[in-house]
Amino acid sequence: MRKANLSNGERVPALGMGTWRMGERGGRKAEELAALRLGLDLGLTLIDTAEMYGDGGSEELVGEAIRGRRDEVFLVTKFYPHNASRTGVPAACARSLKRLGTDRIDLYLLHWPGAVPLAETVAALERLQAAGHIRHWGVSNFDTDDMEDLEAAGGSACATDQVLYNLGRRGIEFDLMPWADRRGMPVMAYTPLEPGRLAGKPVLARIAAERGVAPLQVALAWVLRRPQVIAIPKASTAEHVRQNRAAHDLVLTEAELSALDAAFPPPTRKRALEML
Repeated sequence: MRKANLSNGERVPALGMGTWRMGERGGRKAEELAALRLGLDLGLTLIDTAEMYGDGGSEELVGEAIRGRRDEVFLVTKFYPHNASRTGVPAACARSLKRLGTDRIDLYLLHWPGAVPLAETVAALERLQAAGHIRHWGVSNFDTDDMEDLEAAGGSACATDQVLYNLGRRGIEFDLMPWADRRGMPVMAYTPLEPGRLAGKPVLARIAAERGVAPLQVALAWVLRRPQVIAIPKASTAEHVRQNRAAHDLVLTEAELSALDAAFPPPTRKRALEML
């Protein structure tokens, strides 16, 4: 499994598992648990969740999936902006730790910018880190100006920025990615597949047919082409997990990358950060 470097040098899997909209319907619990456990077996040991997902149901699902295997997992979760205060951060963290059934979170992210001063949030995260409740902290859905505000507020230890990134949404390549690259900070790509936007695109279908793979495997391989991108596609079935893992080993040729650039042009100007 390829690795990406966090800003402090720790190496983590470049391909993990997302859990948005998992843990919401009891009828799918067994299938979702099996998918997460299979992913761990296949080396997808980075798992991303959030207190928002299923009102904590996703965290509970992840906690059950990793029971007895906690030391194999790099565990990521996120907290609401309205919980980003001096007292709100540790309280939210305690609730997440309980739902996850663990004594530590490997990477704790502010889910999106909010009204609480960033310096207050950073101080609260640093206290959690010093106490051993979290190992690293970062943010999600922060644009370049937000990252600059975070840095000015004392947040230079931020480990990553988790943002929307896929073939159809390349805006961060213009400024946010270069900003992060200069600081040795990886970008964590959520929704790297987005079937509703990418499925059925002729160029993906053509490359997939030539390679004997599924079109969205090509789309995931494209995201993983960058050494400092961590992709966290959701996979709630065993078949989808296996497809994602196989996409990790698919290396696109220069001709294929050029064809994808022609169909999905890279940005030539600053764009507002997209979010889902």
